[in-house]
This record gives sequence, structure tokens and C-alpha cells, in this order.
Amino acid sequence: MTIVVTLSPELEKLLQEKTAPQGQDISLVASELLANALMQEMQESEEAIQGIQQGLDDFEAGKYRSFQEFAEEQRHKYNLPADP
Repeated sequence: MTIVVTLSPELEKLLQEKTAPQGQDISLVASELLANALMQEMQESEEAIQGIQQGLDDFEAGKYRSFQEFAEEQRHKYNLPADP
């Protein structure tokens, strides 16, 4: 499949600067960069979903704490002042 992507002049310049010293094919490098970005986004989404599911599972199993307990832990952890 062929897709045409229009780059800003600044982005095109950065891509040329990245590929020129090694004599790399600019289209191949652009494709690899896009593939890496998409894979990273997918992985981050999967990790977020897993984290949410773990939280739901913990809640259903009775493994939770009050907001006050959480807030106190965060205040202690980050040396934040207590609520007025």
C-alpha cells in the first residue's frame, strides 16, 4: 500500500538530517519511525488497560483503601502540607 504523507518543512529537514550522514533511504527511515511510534502507542494503551483491569480486580477482591489513606501517603511521600 502506498500512502503519501506531507511533512512540514521543519520535519522534513530533521528527517533529512537524520538520514543523510548514513546514506539511509529517507522513506525507509520514515516508515520505521512511524512503525516504532505506533507500536509504542499500542503498548502504552495495552499497559493502561491492564492497569485499569488490575485495579478493578483488586476492588472486587476487597483490596482497596480510602481516599484519605491514599492522600496521606502521597503527602508523606512528596512532603506535601496537610489540608487546612
